[in-house]
Amino acid sequence: MNSSRTKLAAICFLTIACVTCSLAQQPPEDASLSAQASAAYDAKDWAKSAALYEKLTQAHPEIPRLWFRLGTSLQELGQLDRALAVYQKALTAGAPPPYADYSIATVFAQRNELEKAFEHLAKAMQAGYNKPEQLTSDPYLETLRSDARFAKLIEQANRNLKPCAYTAENRQFDFWVGEWNVETTNGAIAAGQSRIEKTLADCVILENWQSNGNPYSGKSYNIYNSALKRWEQFWVDNAGGNIFFYGNLKDGVMDYWTDELPQPDGSKLKRHLQFFALGPDKVRQFSQGSADNGKTWNIEYDFTYIRKK
Repeated sequence: MNSSRTKLAAICFLTIACVTCSLAQQPPEDASLSAQASAAYDAKDWAKSAALYEKLTQAHPEIPRLWFRLGTSLQELGQLDRALAVYQKALTAGAPPPYADYSIATVFAQRNELEKAFEHLAKAMQAGYNKPEQLTSDPYLETLRSDARFAKLIEQANRNLKPCAYTAENRQFDFWVGEWNVETTNGAIAAGQSRIEKTLADCVILENWQSNGNPYSGKSYNIYNSALKRWEQFWVDNAGGNIFFYGNLKDGVMDYWTDELPQPDGSKLKRHLQFFALGPDKVRQFSQGSADNGKTWNIEYDFTYIRKK
């Protein structure tokens, strides 16, 4: 069994683990049979694995993992017709469609039924399949790779893996990403260091702040909320502070606001936080606060981020 197929099986089994745990509640003879089947499967003793999983699927047809492993064993034995039928049963029993359709596609590719292979790969993509590296390395798909459609499948798998990387709104705040020395805009006094990075499949812009000369540090999590069509930032720090901002990119400026929020001294404070891209290597961060719901504003801080070389 090639390594990419092993990884696919592992992902599929983890995804449906809650269903498979029902085996642990079965009689001891079923648990013993399951252990033997698993050992044979891990040892790539496909004939024994197929025979044992055949028995287990008869006893527990509701468990998709058993059908999936039986299908894999039959495919490795070259029993492609039976493998197709079994993968379909795995799908009916609840196996995740991205992986079941992918496996069905590999069988059709082995049978040189290329149109059906592409059909099921397309279904896998539509269901969220997101393993581009497997597409490019799986030997069962070798006959498909010269077809122009295959490159589009790889692109779709990449998009499924990192959807935010391909969405224009999610990339609006990328100008802040980098390693920065931070100083006051007026006077150029060193204020801190900040590492801004993309994380969680490029969906989140993560700020890591450390002040100069004192232990104050904090992080902010910035994400485009596609439902509300706005950017949101949640700031937390090592002093127990937290602030929630929301806003949008306007005229090239990331424009964040808070609601009017109660403060520890009993007052209320509304904040306006802006980020100005001043070229590829400089960003200005400007924060103002208002104690009268926006009638008047006071500067809280004014920083310039200078990209480290």
